[in-house]
Amino acid sequence: MPLQEERIDWPNGAACALSIVVNVEEGSEQSLARGDKGMEPVDELGVFVKGPVRNYANESNYLYGIKAGAPRVIKLLKQYDIAASWTVAAMSLETHPELAQAIVELGHEPVSHGYRWVHQFRMDEEAERAFIRKAVESITQTCGVRPYGWLSRYLYTENTRRLLIEEGFAYHMDDFSGDVPFWDRDTVPGKPIAIVPYQVDSNDMKMWTDQAFGPEQWLAYAVRNFDQVLREGREGNPKMMSLGLHLRIIGRAGRIWALEQFLAHVRKHDDVWIATRHQIAQALAAVGPA
Repeated sequence: MPLQEERIDWPNGAACALSIVVNVEEGSEQSLARGDKGMEPVDELGVFVKGPVRNYANESNYLYGIKAGAPRVIKLLKQYDIAASWTVAAMSLETHPELAQAIVELGHEPVSHGYRWVHQFRMDEEAERAFIRKAVESITQTCGVRPYGWLSRYLYTENTRRLLIEEGFAYHMDDFSGDVPFWDRDTVPGKPIAIVPYQVDSNDMKMWTDQAFGPEQWLAYAVRNFDQVLREGREGNPKMMSLGLHLRIIGRAGRIWALEQFLAHVRKHDDVWIATRHQIAQALAAVGPA
């Protein structure tokens, strides 16, 4: 394995690419109301209980992302002219069609985060195939365009990538191995799929459960991440940065300022290509055909 990532040249000579990813899980998280066996375990309130208990408090905590967080995030994306990739659990947009409408009006990219925000790694092949197809059908219906990318909830199966290829996906996000997109030519010989790596270290989940960062630390880390990738690109080694966001996390009144300051910092530089993940996959195809 080489010690240097593959080289990629971004459009218009950009030194680096920036991918803003807005995760939407609100309205599809686990709940007795949706036929699940228990409550959603990802709970900032710290009241998770195993068994058939409905967590009304946490459901309202997720709803904050739609009612209060989404307007703040959308406002900043418009203000700074940022094209984002929205990794959506399809049921979330069925539950909140006004958010699907906003994504369409922004002209942004919907990416599949599964039909629901559940663990697909427990599914057998046929169940997972149906899960993927249902997500595609749902997002196509709510957004008017099919998703070309996929992000699982944490884990995926040995069948996932092959199924994505069979279902016509252009790229897969479940990879953390570097800062440059690359081709998977091995899963289905003759039918490569682009791998557009994601990042968990700069994700705003660091301010949610098991908090590692407050807003100040998260902003400092994101800026340093961006500055390093930009510097390496200017030195002739172009890379990409991913910034993962959640409406219910960064959209809080006490955190949204950190996103605004990060976007303002990015906009001070002219040699940055802010792109959707599908655009990044297409750029890979342009400079290094499959």
